[in-house]
Amino acid sequence: MAKKFPAQNFLNRELGLLEFNRRVLAQAEDTSVPLLERLKYLCIVSSNLDEFFEIRVAGLKEQEKLGGLASGPDGLEATQILKRLHAPTHQIIARQYQLFNEELVPALAEQGVKFLRRTHWNAEQQAWVKDFFLREVMPVLTPIGLDPAHPFPRVLNKSLNFAVELQGKDAFGRNSAKAIVQAPRVLPRAIQVPPELAGCPHGFIFLSSILHAHVGELFSGMEVLGCYQFRVTRNSDLFVDEEEVKNLRISLQGELPQRHFGDAVRLEVADNCPPELADFLLQQFELKADDLFRVHGPVNLVRLFNIPDKVDREDLKFAPFVPGMPPLLQKKGADMFKVIRKNDVLLHHPYQSFKPVIDFIQQAVADPNVVAIKQTVYRTGTDSELMEALIGAARAGKEVTVVVELLARFDEEANINWAGRLEAVGAHVVYGVVGHKTHAKMLMVVRREDGKLRRYAHLGTGNYHPRTARLYTDFGMFTSNEEVCSDVNEVFTQLTGLGKASKLKHLWQSPFTLHPKILEAIANEVKLAKDGKRAHIIAKMNSLLEPEIITALYDASQAGVKIDLIVRGVCALRPGVKGLSENITVRSIIGRFLEHTRIFYFRNDLAHNVYLASADWMDRNFFRRIEVCFPVLDEKLKKRVLDEGLKAYLKDNVQAWEMDCNGFWHRKTPGRGSETCAQTELLQAMGQPLAVAED
Repeated sequence: MAKKFPAQNFLNRELGLLEFNRRVLAQAEDTSVPLLERLKYLCIVSSNLDEFFEIRVAGLKEQEKLGGLASGPDGLEATQILKRLHAPTHQIIARQYQLFNEELVPALAEQGVKFLRRTHWNAEQQAWVKDFFLREVMPVLTPIGLDPAHPFPRVLNKSLNFAVELQGKDAFGRNSAKAIVQAPRVLPRAIQVPPELAGCPHGFIFLSSILHAHVGELFSGMEVLGCYQFRVTRNSDLFVDEEEVKNLRISLQGELPQRHFGDAVRLEVADNCPPELADFLLQQFELKADDLFRVHGPVNLVRLFNIPDKVDREDLKFAPFVPGMPPLLQKKGADMFKVIRKNDVLLHHPYQSFKPVIDFIQQAVADPNVVAIKQTVYRTGTDSELMEALIGAARAGKEVTVVVELLARFDEEANINWAGRLEAVGAHVVYGVVGHKTHAKMLMVVRREDGKLRRYAHLGTGNYHPRTARLYTDFGMFTSNEEVCSDVNEVFTQLTGLGKASKLKHLWQSPFTLHPKILEAIANEVKLAKDGKRAHIIAKMNSLLEPEIITALYDASQAGVKIDLIVRGVCALRPGVKGLSENITVRSIIGRFLEHTRIFYFRNDLAHNVYLASADWMDRNFFRRIEVCFPVLDEKLKKRVLDEGLKAYLKDNVQAWEMDCNGFWHRKTPGRGSETCAQTELLQAMGQPLAVAED
């Protein structure tokens, strides 16, 4: 029987996600952020909102169809939540386009980065655009006239489309008044124009402008009355009945193509689209008026994300840097196994390099004494040195076992491809446990030394993904501690074999011990506080939603435990409520790097217990995923995690936001000369400016 908690003690998840996107949007509004980076933040908001509609809103609409009963601790029904989301989503999107049109576009133009609007093209530009259209665009377009023989086409999720209003008869005497033109995904949405033609160093023309200008070429002899871009967002949650399928990989491969054609959940149209045409499109997609978003500009801002990469203006971007290297590994060609045998090694990404993780695997592949390698794979990307190294290890005859999570959202296709390549060279590939995503970040190498087998492990808070290791903050730790490595081996055994879960000595693991161990650690701080001792909890994570943990934190606050929470995204806990949570603060850091570390600190009567984890404090992470939480046992490394991962962020008054009891966030404003920015200080302390590194 599920426990019931007072609904008024919890904030809504979906509204919290929108608040998170307001904080990201504030980065795009911040004039102290480099201009091209502001454009990127604007695109990130659009990407986040796409996923918000594809997953969260889509899920609420499905609940609504089934009766919309309350499913979250806040007690709100699906219909109530959808109504509450209407105003803030429209506000955020309207602010995005206002910022783009009124601030970013003019500011970029002053710096020689211009978006050339159709109404301002000169004769030479018009000629260039026409030539480009005839050469590069028209051959791949398929206009579809709407008549009884040509029903409304299946429109791909998030694709760029045009609704065209026509007048006149075609070659067959047909008198269709409407047509749909779908822009192929192979075409870029912003086309770079030669500088001498653009009249500036970096000129871009939107594909939508090119199509608008020459759509008449597609309907010879007919008059184009209007051309309006639109985009539909669809339900993108995959459904695979894991209890019924015999081969998850094959079933998933069959399901992936359908993601593009799920139920529509949002329609975006150009702001000049006539009401009757917008209504027609809503009818085609079975949407309501609340699902319509009119935008003044490109309907897909996400596709502008690569523009900064095409603009050679480093002064308009964040200063490049080279991640630092731990002193123990600074010697070129350092023997990773020798170093790890002597000491645990902590890596703090992106301030410190991800290269030691790659070196570790590559040395294991080349080492004849290494007999086995085991790794979990959640997200690695389509191009991964680590995965190529594992393939090389299997080819070399080593025992390679890879636990691939096929249901890692939006990375399913890449993971399926890696699984196929690994199996082809003889690696053991397993897909974890039915009903539980494998989200743990673990890597283990077994090496023969002095006639015995010795294990080495790497555990982390982030994915084995070199690109995101440059963009996300994460901790990773190498260890040869026999008990910790034994625990890691036990988790791998659970994932690949069958049998009861054995008791682990150090690791806390979902879905078995992580939730009760966190509750136990919180209860211990309550006991210490009631005994008159100082009690303190600091926890950093992406999301805090699980009601039993939140209730335990409320109880701890009332017992006098000081609780500092650093939550990047959504937090359902209400801080600072009299009689409930006076001793709890919640803050969020939004900056250059995506905060991704999960760190849990319990003072424990001066024992200062520090844990790193792959898991947030959410229902799914505790009960529906395989996660690991591991202690930092080395006192020097424990101090590093406390200083770098927690204390620095609690002192931040530049990129920090604090949440009030109603779920609204307020940005910290430092006094003059007292600015403290955690990310900047950590980058200065551990990284190197690119120019210095090159010297």
